[in-house]
Amino acid sequence: MLKSTISLFPLIQSRALSLSAPLSHIIKLTRLKVIDNSPLGQEGMEYHRAPRCIHVYNKKGIGTIGDQVLVTIKGQKQKAIIVGCKHKRQRCMVPRFDTNNIVLINDDGSPLGTRITAPIPSFLRGNGNYSKMIAIATRFV
Repeated sequence: MLKSTISLFPLIQSRALSLSAPLSHIIKLTRLKVIDNSPLGQEGMEYHRAPRCIHVYNKKGIGTIGDQVLVTIKGQKQKAIIVGCKHKRQRCMVPRFDTNNIVLINDDGSPLGTRITAPIPSFLRGNGNYSKMIAIATRFV
């Protein structure tokens, strides 16, 4: 009888593990983390539901660092820029983050907050579209 319980133990352990790999991009319904100090972002992070991506503004519908997305926070729609993304493996010159980070922006592209609390990738500096976001960032990776 002891022998049969020992043989079932690895089977039970393998079912408890998640077999899906982390994605290296943002798609619809991905949970996100707001890293600026905007009032909507702070309330959304304390709210019982995490902000989620509902649309990616590019042809493929798959977002990576530097892409614009439409997110829902506390039932409100807001545009954002992806500044951090989880990766399965390290890509050349792209930092790896523990969470999927975003910065909330207005329709004209200016950030809602006045400070960014997490480091953002330094290769976003070369793009002129993000100059206002780069100006309020304090740390770069």
